[in-house]
Amino acid sequence: MIVDPAIRDAMIAAMPRLRKFAVSLSGAQQADDLVQETLLKACSKIRMFDPTTDILPWLLKILRNQFYNECRRRRREVEDADGTYAERLVTLPSQIAHAENQDLRTALLKLRNDMREAFMAVGCSGLSYEEAAQACDCPIGTIRSRVHRARECLAVLLDMDGPHDLALSRP
Repeated sequence: MIVDPAIRDAMIAAMPRLRKFAVSLSGAQQADDLVQETLLKACSKIRMFDPTTDILPWLLKILRNQFYNECRRRRREVEDADGTYAERLVTLPSQIAHAENQDLRTALLKLRNDMREAFMAVGCSGLSYEEAAQACDCPIGTIRSRVHRARECLAVLLDMDGPHDLALSRP
């Protein structure tokens, strides 16, 4: 990019005043970066500058707008140096959970009715073994046995290891 030498000299002469203005806006640490960004933007938009006017107000306006744009951008950003915030934003795909739920429902339907009833009463409905025994009208030991066998069969059906026995429904 070729810049008129007079405009270039005027930009260089304006740098100390730009830096003072930048320090007043953003502090000494960010002032140099702000001035540099301002000059880069001014160079890229130099065709919009009217050479018959003073360059300092134009540069100050660019600097001010650059500062406000950075403030807006920083307000939306979250500092996450170690990545912990980004890790919390991860959402697992819902289709996997849906497929696993469907597999569980299919496996439950393969259990014998008495085992499925005992398992659903204790595992899903949250009944105690005593309450499930009263609801199913059988001894508490029978409920415990049915729930235990149902868990083992579900583990086998869902490929989680466990013995496979006659607990599955018979055709």
